[in-house]
Amino acid sequence: MGFLSFLLLAAITYLIWRITDQLPDLIFRISEIQRDVAELRRTLTDVPGRASAPTTPPRRIDPTEPAADSAS
Repeated sequence: MGFLSFLLLAAITYLIWRITDQLPDLIFRISEIQRDVAELRRTLTDVPGRASAPTTPPRRIDPTEPAADSAS
């Protein structure tokens, strides 16, 4: 029973380690999404008579592309 508990603890430790390893990338992607949403809101709430277009188009995030700062 002790060996089974050790294996379970090792599996939980590994999963927690993998999750924390991916947190910086996840936080970066969430901040990019928030920035894009804020830019869209600013664009939509502009006065319709004004001819103000965003200077750069919103950047699309490709979920299949590996992150630049990810080591795995």
